[in-house]
Amino acid sequence: MQDALNLWPLLGVAAIIAGFALRLNPLLVVALAALVTGVAAHMPLETLLAAIGSGFIKTRTLPLIILLPLAVIGLLERHGLRDHAQRWIGRFRSATAGRLLIGYLFVRETTAALGLTSLGGHPQMVRPLLAPMAEGAAVSRHGPLPGPVRQRLLAFCAATDNIGLFFGEDIFVAFGAIALMHTFLLGAGIDVEPLHIAVWGIPTAISVFIIHSLRLWRLDAYLARHHQAAAASTSEVTAP
Repeated sequence: MQDALNLWPLLGVAAIIAGFALRLNPLLVVALAALVTGVAAHMPLETLLAAIGSGFIKTRTLPLIILLPLAVIGLLERHGLRDHAQRWIGRFRSATAGRLLIGYLFVRETTAALGLTSLGGHPQMVRPLLAPMAEGAAVSRHGPLPGPVRQRLLAFCAATDNIGLFFGEDIFVAFGAIALMHTFLLGAGIDVEPLHIAVWGIPTAISVFIIHSLRLWRLDAYLARHHQAAAASTSEVTAP
């Protein structure tokens, strides 16, 4: 007769949900969830502490990898990186937010296709450089941006990085998704080389580049229309 399944260790999941809902310290929540799971699974205290310590030793360099770039970027922003980026892009009269983002989309997608996925990203590229440059180009051409318009522009900056990375890395043959698709197709009795899967990702990446470039071109038109409407409403208010 089989033993009854012990579901009490799932209390650790409930502890994580409750801790995040209460907005407690994430490290404290995870540690507490590990303790709850271990106690519910009737693990000896020595074994539980050894498992937690072993996991900490294996991932002790992870906080440094995550926090060090954030500290460097924060220091650069404190010394005016965003302001310098805005002023620099403002010198180019032909530069627009849409054209800048189209160029970044091409670079991001191309480098991701070569496996260089760490060259971009939200914390290290979008926030300190791309977003200020796009905003500077828009301000230089259209003047100060209202809050909703600025937020829309920043959203396009983040989306451009996401789209370039997502569809560019699918062309890289050593990417994990390529291996996953290859394994899935093998399980279905279809033997396809990983290189062929990556090659057939190229048409999708090209189509995505064209579609999102059109969206960015429309973004320039949206900024121009909003600027004209704001200027017209201002002239109506100031007219005698």
